Amino acid sequence: MHIGPHTFSGRFFLAPLAGVSDRPFRAICREMGAAFAYTEMVSAHGLIHGTSQTLAYLDRDPDEVPFAVQIFAAEPEVLARGAAAAVGAGAGIVDINMACPVRKVCGTGAGAALAREPSAVEAAVREVVRAAGVPVTVKIRAGWDDGSVNCVEVARAAEAGGASAVALHGRTRAQGYSGLADWSLIRAVKEAVSIPVLGSGDVWSAADALRMRRETGCDAVLVARGACGNPWIFRDLKASEAGREMPGAPTRDEWVGTVLRHVELQIAHRTRQRDGETRTAAEGHAVRELRKHLLWYTRGLKGGVHFRRDATVADTAAGVEALLERHFPPGAPFAFDPSLAAREAIAE
Repeated sequence: MHIGPHTFSGRFFLAPLAGVSDRPFRAICREMGAAFAYTEMVSAHGLIHGTSQTLAYLDRDPDEVPFAVQIFAAEPEVLARGAAAAVGAGAGIVDINMACPVRKVCGTGAGAALAREPSAVEAAVREVVRAAGVPVTVKIRAGWDDGSVNCVEVARAAEAGGASAVALHGRTRAQGYSGLADWSLIRAVKEAVSIPVLGSGDVWSAADALRMRRETGCDAVLVARGACGNPWIFRDLKASEAGREMPGAPTRDEWVGTVLRHVELQIAHRTRQRDGETRTAAEGHAVRELRKHLLWYTRGLKGGVHFRRDATVADTAAGVEALLERHFPPGAPFAFDPSLAAREAIAE
């Protein structure tokens, strides 16, 4: 699998996830076997102005090569300047978000709103490619709504503008994250362009990811919400690609170890971003930032409801570890069920 000059060892990537795919979570997923991972969505305006929050999005592991930064804005010239800033900070790939369905983003003309007109897509991509000097990829949706499904035309426009790959989430902007993703559109885009196509939408398990590849012919699969609370999905996919039996659900000790590693990575991430902040303050902020992940990790687990209730007041790594030992003690029955966790996630 190639994007521009970059070669990837596998075909299953962590998708760009706003508020989720920060350095700690990317590290966890890459350690589990994700062949590649995008940053969360970053404002091109913020990159230009160098805000502290935006710069936090650029925190990365030294071996995270190529480093892929996803940017958003409505104006081609802002996207271009933001892309140049991202490359200056180490990005080896720039991804343009033309898929975000959030009203606040679309209301500015960015996200999914930018993809309503293919000619505007081509112009924006061309501008970013010229400014970046590195491969540019584009994330799109099926269309704005059921009456304007234009992903094939938009993918062709992105390719004409010089994009090195295009990713399609098989839902319209109007759907948001409801209903079902239309995987047939991923196949249609794959057949319409010559650049790599990445598929996205309704990948809740390793079996889903493998089936998407078979049914659509996409070059790679973006795993998004299916990885939240279940980074072991990448362990299974890596094993499958190597022709080995998939390990399946983690043991209790593996699960606890991963949760605690995530906590420590989050604390280190926060510490790097807040020069002068005490360890105690950094730890407290980091654990609070991680609470959504703690919720996701405990989906489908007996004792998970009680853990999540108590986790709302935890603000130290030791506090989280104590709660894990209390609610999921060694030797007690433990069964992490990825399929049950996925059903709970879909119902949220």
